Amino acid sequence: MMLFQTLRIGILTALLATGLVRGAVQPGESAVKTTEWNGYTRIDFAVAGRPAVLVAPKSAAAGRPWIWRTEFFGHEPQADVALLARGWHVAYLDAKNLYGAPKAIALLETFHAHVTKEFGLAQRVVLEGFSRGGLYAFNFAVAHPSWVAALYLDAPVLDIRSWPGKKPESKEWRECLAAYGLTAETVAGFTGGPLDNVAAVAKARVPILSVCGGADKTVPLAENTALLEKRYRELGGPIEVIVKDGVDHHPHSLKDPAPIVAFLVKHARF
Repeated sequence: MMLFQTLRIGILTALLATGLVRGAVQPGESAVKTTEWNGYTRIDFAVAGRPAVLVAPKSAAAGRPWIWRTEFFGHEPQADVALLARGWHVAYLDAKNLYGAPKAIALLETFHAHVTKEFGLAQRVVLEGFSRGGLYAFNFAVAHPSWVAALYLDAPVLDIRSWPGKKPESKEWRECLAAYGLTAETVAGFTGGPLDNVAAVAKARVPILSVCGGADKTVPLAENTALLEKRYRELGGPIEVIVKDGVDHHPHSLKDPAPIVAFLVKHARF
């Protein structure tokens, strides 16, 4: 059975890469499109009516590990590209404007089920949360800690009252409140964010790496990752924080992604 599944996955991936089949899409979903991304085969398709991307390595590493960018696919991709070179897949599902709310997590669950079944990716995944993508990544880990190999959070939003809540007139704040079914009055008692649910992830001892700008004015370190680090350590969770002194919200990631890759290769539990 294992041999059959391995052969099926290999054949499917090869056919997708050559564009000879539509691929594993549900009835009514868009056809698979294959292109090139940073020298690797990029597969575009749809899941639950949302655009999705999977980038395949030249040769998959044992266990078929993968990293899942929850927002801003392709932005500062140096860690993703380095992991592709190591045989990891890179994935993305467009769940824009849902701010990690339960509706977003339901979409992510559907995507996870799809790519683990149809492409044979590992059940556990590294979630990569850039900026507001931190809400998606951490909330998914809260809902499914056993599915998370590690978290890589980059200048992450971990409290909606920090961002976008400090801009109450913004479109993002209106969208965020709507996504969570909140109002300006009820949000004060909101307890559905990452910082409210650190214990669920710490209990599973999910390794966390956070890369942040020390002078981030958009998503302040003190209101987000610093609080996560304190609470996670108190609960015995493994966490490493890299602070870029004097750096604002941008640029994300590191020019040399080696520390990010080293952490994930060492600590991610597939």
